[in-house]
Amino acid sequence: MTGTSWSDESRTPEATAEGGAGRSTSSAGSPEGARAFPGLPAGKRLTVLSGPSGVGKSTVVAELRRAHPEVWLSVSVTTRKPRPGETHGVEYFFADDEEFDRLAASGELLEWAEFAGNRYGTPRGPVIEKLEAGVPTLLEIDLQGARQVRATMPEALLVFLAPPTWGELEKRLRGRGTEPEDVIARRLAAGRIEMAAEQEFDLTLVNTSVQGVCHRLIALLADAPEDSSLGRSPS
Repeated sequence: MTGTSWSDESRTPEATAEGGAGRSTSSAGSPEGARAFPGLPAGKRLTVLSGPSGVGKSTVVAELRRAHPEVWLSVSVTTRKPRPGETHGVEYFFADDEEFDRLAASGELLEWAEFAGNRYGTPRGPVIEKLEAGVPTLLEIDLQGARQVRATMPEALLVFLAPPTWGELEKRLRGRGTEPEDVIARRLAAGRIEMAAEQEFDLTLVNTSVQGVCHRLIALLADAPEDSSLGRSPS
């Protein structure tokens, strides 16, 4: 495909729920949860959420989007083939290798990385448009992508989502029960590298509670001064 056109659709809350672990049993989408943070003020700072595989990034984002659909989550472009039920422009923008090469070479991607033989990237244009319009904007990306955002958009706020303990992360990865031992071993090895990069981020949220992490993220997206201090924070 050529000439990818980025639609104005943000990723649906349901689409962000794939992967992740430790889904909260309390609903962030309840009326009470929605009233807790009414009407985010306009802001032009990009917030990036990253962390090791299995820490629960997708679960956190799904909960946040259910309670706060005003938060815009970027839709990635990928060379991966669509899975049954996936729609172009909703879960992902699907592109072939030639088109992805063009996007990367022309600077139309804010960041991109390769995973399991496929490439994934964040379209730059929609992110800039949302930020200029004052829309609370969130990226959920891996360490490699976060580093690229830091290099090209140093004003972005990089948030690291950490597990309570290393043992808990290993438990979550093994608890999926969907991958062979060699794949789990590779994920754990990558996780140790990712955990070592925590100090590269502006702020760490420890995922002891999905609701707690969502609370802090909403405050950060709203640029609340009392919740913008740097350092490590249990949630």
